[in-house]
Amino acid sequence: MLTISQLASYAGVTVRAVRHYHKVGLLPEPERDRSGYRTYDAAAVVRLIRIRTLADAGVPLARVQELLDASAEEFAGGVQEIDKDLRAEIRRLQDTRSRLARLAAGEHLALPQSVVGYLDRLRGLGVGERYIELERDAWIMIAAQVPDLIDSVIAKKHEELDDPDMVRLYSFFTGEPDWVAGDPRIVEVADILERLMIRAVEAGEVGADGFDDQFVALMDSTMLESAPGAELVLAILKERGWSGWTRIERVPADRLN
Repeated sequence: MLTISQLASYAGVTVRAVRHYHKVGLLPEPERDRSGYRTYDAAAVVRLIRIRTLADAGVPLARVQELLDASAEEFAGGVQEIDKDLRAEIRRLQDTRSRLARLAAGEHLALPQSVVGYLDRLRGLGVGERYIELERDAWIMIAAQVPDLIDSVIAKKHEELDDPDMVRLYSFFTGEPDWVAGDPRIVEVADILERLMIRAVEAGEVGADGFDDQFVALMDSTMLESAPGAELVLAILKERGWSGWTRIERVPADRLN
């Protein structure tokens, strides 16, 4: 007969582990002998080794009991089920590692990969990081509002970057924004935006956008607070009869032609 220390040594575990297995019901706890000690036989050694082997293989302790008492067929089925769970967990961990890698590279976990690619394309056009951050934060909010549509929205944005007017527009945001009233760039930006808005109207791309009014107002206010000169551009567009930024609210018929 073996003491608890000898049992632990033969099975390759600690005494603390043996006591834990007693506590959770995996290993029966023998009665004390006349001397007040608990002693163990060979069957306890075999069972403890089986418990350790299953635990070392990654089997959750909650599943060990059913496998210990299972038939050969039940044991095989249980192992397959555990393997399926482990493979799903591995995929989850791999996805987590990919997210961490993107975070380490400077991208944010709240950004879908399609948006990351779009921002990288803007960087390729020379757009400054100050404006990239503004776009990034806006896309984080948009992706949270319409997660199922974000990839198609970004695909449309990529198409727009093939438009020379859009490329010219982004060329104004290569450095730190320093626009003041009277800067000729403000008028040119307003002209470009108006041409882009006219094309959107003619293509039927204005109207329902999936955003509530409060969210549109939040996006507009964020842009006005973060982009110097934006308020001046909006004032010019308002004089021409336009209203709205995130969403076109009013279209001046006399400007369409």
